[in-house]
Amino acid sequence: MLQVEELSLCFGGLRVLDGLSFSVRPGNICALIGPNGAGKTSVFNCVSRLYRPAGGRIFVDGREITSIRPHEAVRYGVARTFQNLALFPTLSVRENVLCGAQGRTRAGMLAAMIRTPACRREETRLEQECERALTVTDLTGLADAPAGLLPFGVQKRVELARAIMANPRLLLLDEPANGLDANEVAALSRMLRSIAAELGLTILLVEHHIGMVVGLSDHVVVLDLGRKIAEGAPDEVTTNPAVVDAYLGDAL
Repeated sequence: MLQVEELSLCFGGLRVLDGLSFSVRPGNICALIGPNGAGKTSVFNCVSRLYRPAGGRIFVDGREITSIRPHEAVRYGVARTFQNLALFPTLSVRENVLCGAQGRTRAGMLAAMIRTPACRREETRLEQECERALTVTDLTGLADAPAGLLPFGVQKRVELARAIMANPRLLLLDEPANGLDANEVAALSRMLRSIAAELGLTILLVEHHIGMVVGLSDHVVVLDLGRKIAEGAPDEVTTNPAVVDAYLGDAL
């Protein structure tokens, strides 16, 4: 589903990514791990087209997206969440989730103003999809609550539901467990596995919670200083001496 080939990224004289190559199979959950500054979020920003790489190519479902514009990524089946929440706090949960479909709507401003039949059909379809997104993220009972008044862990689920509304094939999750307690992390892991299976998603996540990575991921790619130092099954990677030395230390 995702193929990254010799990806390079520079900020002035600083090389952030250096010839990075890896792939993610359809339906898999792949974790991208490594120390702070390893280039993990930069990979996300390249795949979601916020950054233009200095070299290399990116393919999603066999189609090259290296040079597309950021707002076109959703048309290629790519959606993402961010490390920091970016919700509209005064809008309801349902309204925040519906915002995730903005890049897929076809009705123009005039059609929306006069509410043409095509516009009303589109609204009905998106409302049905929104209910599905709320259901799979266990938010149905909170659909009308203002998002800004909800606990942090629930707000993370709202952001996840909003990303699902983009109808992606490839979902990028940037530190989804950040700020969650142990029970919330376990619940999130179960939810992500269920969502991936039910919606047919491929997931690439950046995560520092190693317990979640080991329990959830099918495949792990490890970065250090913009380069891949290991990849493989979670149990293999977490016992790799290079990974222990660069990232995990003696904790494991």
